[in-house]
Amino acid sequence: MTTRLCSTNIVNAIGVVAAVFTTAAVLSAQSPVRTSPVAPDSGPRAPKAASLVVPLQYTIGADDVMSVLFWRDKDMSSEVTVRPDGKITLPLLNDIDAAGLTPTQLKDRIAEEAKKYVTDPTVTVEVKAINSRKVYITGEVRKPGLYPLTGSMTVLQLIAIAGGLDDYAKGDKISIVRNEGGQQASFKFNYKELLKQRNLQQNIELKPGDSILVP
Repeated sequence: MTTRLCSTNIVNAIGVVAAVFTTAAVLSAQSPVRTSPVAPDSGPRAPKAASLVVPLQYTIGADDVMSVLFWRDKDMSSEVTVRPDGKITLPLLNDIDAAGLTPTQLKDRIAEEAKKYVTDPTVTVEVKAINSRKVYITGEVRKPGLYPLTGSMTVLQLIAIAGGLDDYAKGDKISIVRNEGGQQASFKFNYKELLKQRNLQQNIELKPGDSILVP
């Protein structure tokens, strides 16, 4: 009798456990699976823009873009383009000569003018774009025209940027024309000699306004 009761209890217990597991499985199948939201892939991040490298001995010229910032005086701050007459226009200060000055000299000039309206002005001048420094190449090259001179560049480098010489170019009779103190100066450049590693000093560093003539 006792043995039958134990057997019955064991069977009942097994049934209860099985029912529990079955119910849990059913509830799990019916319940939606919750997952943490996944942020959409925004794709590769754009690289940061490289800061402008200002050439040594740089002076401001027409078409250059400058950012003038006044600390604690945002209304006087502005981004300006140097006009063909060499001036910039700032709020309250009006026209100020900028061409021919270094950024530091321009900063000092603006600060001096601002003292008429602001006590102890703190000014920052940042070069945003250099458009005044240009060199020209014309004649028998593949891409003649005007090129920006934002850094150090030699005659040979400009010829390469312009696509190289045309097939019928007279590479031994190239000229560099430069304005020095209001006077026109001319320098000879022999492309053929340079290819043979001869007379390397003729591959001079270009200056703003230089023109390369390739016959």
